Formats: sequence, C-alpha cells, structure tokens
Amino acid sequence: MYVLLHKKEKGLIFLNGHFWLEIQYNRKYNYLFVNIILETCKEELTYIPGPLDVIFLNVFRSKMVEEVGWDSSRPGYDGLIDVAKRLLLHYPSRQETEQATVRVLRSLFPSWLLTLFKQLIAPLGDGKLGAVLCARVTQATTQWLMGPCQVNEVELADGSLLLSGVMVQKCKYLDGTKCAGICIHTCKLPTQAFITGDMGVALLIEPNYEDFSCQFKFGIKALPAALDPALQTGCLSMCPTAASRSSLKQTINETQCPQVNGALSFSYGDVNGSTN
Repeated sequence: MYVLLHKKEKGLIFLNGHFWLEIQYNRKYNYLFVNIILETCKEELTYIPGPLDVIFLNVFRSKMVEEVGWDSSRPGYDGLIDVAKRLLLHYPSRQETEQATVRVLRSLFPSWLLTLFKQLIAPLGDGKLGAVLCARVTQATTQWLMGPCQVNEVELADGSLLLSGVMVQKCKYLDGTKCAGICIHTCKLPTQAFITGDMGVALLIEPNYEDFSCQFKFGIKALPAALDPALQTGCLSMCPTAASRSSLKQTINETQCPQVNGALSFSYGDVNGSTN
C-alpha cells in the first residue's frame, strides 16, 4: 500500500489492482470524506480535437487579434498563446487587460443571446439551471483551449450539491503561457466578470499553480480579491513574462507575481461601463 499526497488536504491510497481509496478533509466544515473509486477512474482524461475546435480556435484568436492589433507569425494554438502574452503587455494596467478580455468574450456571442440568457434562463431554479447549463457548455466547447475536463459536483452556499462544476485536468492555456499573471488577468478575473455580469451566473475559478489543474464553480460567487489565494500567488518558476520584465530591470517580488498586481482594482462595473 502506498499514498499519493496532494494539496488541499486530500490523498489517494492504493488498495489493490482495481480500487483506490480517496480521502479528503474539509477544514471549513470539519469533516472527513472517504470514497472508494475504481482504478479506471484514475486514468487521465483524453480529448481528441474535432473540426469545430479548429473553428473555435480561429474565431477566438481573430477576436483577440482585433483587440490587440497584432498577430503572431506562428500558426494554431502556439500563435494564440503569443497573442495572449501580447495582450497582457499591451495595456498599461492589469485592469485594462481584464476589460479588454471581457470585450473579447462578449464579442463571441450575439448580444441578444446574452440578454435572453441573463433575463430568462439565469433566474430559473434560484440560478441552478443556468449554473448547470454553463458547466455543460463549458465542458463541451472549451477543451480545445483548456485541455481535457469533466463536469463535477460543487457545494453551493446553501450546502446542497450541484453538477455545476468543471474540473480541468491540466490547463493547456496556463501550461502554454507559464504565467500566473496571464492566467489571472486574461482568464480567471475577466471570465468570472463576464459570466456573472453578462450571463447572470455566479462563478468562482480556482486555478492550481502547482499541478496546473483548475476548478470552475458555476453558482458560487467569486471571492473578494483580498481573500482570493490565486491573487496572492508567487511568480511561477518557469514564467517567461517575469524573465522579460527582469531583463528590463523591473523589480520582481518573489512573494507575489508582478503580473498579478492591480487585480484588487478590477470590477465588472468598470468593464461594463467601458463598453457600449
């Protein structure tokens, strides 16, 4: 028998050739969760891109290029990563980067669709239907961007469980950019703001900077900036953005990624007010 220990106070104990024992401890509610899972459940998720994924990639990249006014010479996903890096450095403040990213996300949908969803779908079932739908759509349409992921249960504020989460096994976007600041300012914060503000569904995104997994929790309100551990992260050891900043003789605070600075000033109201 051997144990694989992970962060967030959880572990896996190998029992035999077919079963694992999953143990999780919840500090907030002071309880121990024990679950027996089949060995097959521990196999890595796989995802085979299809023709629609190519379309999604090209459309998303074109919208980012329009926002930044620059495109990479590299094709495909690698070029998209280059544009994402340019997006972070293009604006003088992180807040403006987040506002630009929300504009990109908003441009991917017809305005009438977002309005209808927010007014007609999001309020149903105390917001639970909209949260579940967002999770399903995210899992079905964004694996080309984030990598393999699956819908999972999340615990809502009232203590009930709902299949409105999406667990990303290893975020392809974070692995490609290798920058916590790009993750925060071009994904986490603007996506939370867009889903909440434009679609009327609460969302908390919890990136893990150690194993590059990421948990989306639709139906859960985003944490206040001062309490969000993702906004206090240190610079990733392999971060190329930090290296470029260092070459320009800018100070890098080892206890917090310099690209995450400025996150505390961001709000959806700022983004909404800056666009038509």
